Amino acid sequence: MLDRGRVQLLSGDAIYSWDDLYHNFDLAFEQLALDKRAYENVLLLGLGLGSVPLLLEKKYAQKYYYTAIEWDETITEMALRYTLSRLDSPIDIVTADAEVFVDVCEETFDLVIVDIFEDEITPPQFETPEFLQACDKLLAPGGLLMFNRLYAGNGNKTITERFFERHFKPLFPEAWYFDTGGNWILCYEKINLPLGATTKND
Repeated sequence: MLDRGRVQLLSGDAIYSWDDLYHNFDLAFEQLALDKRAYENVLLLGLGLGSVPLLLEKKYAQKYYYTAIEWDETITEMALRYTLSRLDSPIDIVTADAEVFVDVCEETFDLVIVDIFEDEITPPQFETPEFLQACDKLLAPGGLLMFNRLYAGNGNKTITERFFERHFKPLFPEAWYFDTGGNWILCYEKINLPLGATTKND
């Protein structure tokens, strides 16, 4: 559907994509000072209509090489038709289950974005320590993991707070989040250590 002149993808109560008005990532990207980060390769787990690459290219003037994982071929076709055709950034779309992809992928990325929902819910297979560790494996040194979570309504707030405190932060002690007024985007930056150095937790 169209809203404010932008293509919007809805399912139930969740907004999957909303062109350059994808509020949650817009607020997060604004605070990340992307122009000072030497990113080149981006992995999108959950493409939606392609709002993330649209925002990064059109609003933040960042041209990356994207690998986008989307299991729904219909969503992929819509993204190609309505959004990705407007971009110059190269995008390789893989029709696959993101859980399987992170296990078998041997590449690394400067930015890994998890934006996977079924209506309001992040499916449980994407909340496990194994999935988070697989995402960490795909991060290049100095790379950033961003995990989008719903944070609206008491039930979702509690679920997201517990996930952050009990699962995300124990694996990534330096993790933080952006509160976007309806979502939390959980973040972890993989420290780029000099050869032979150790972390303070070793």
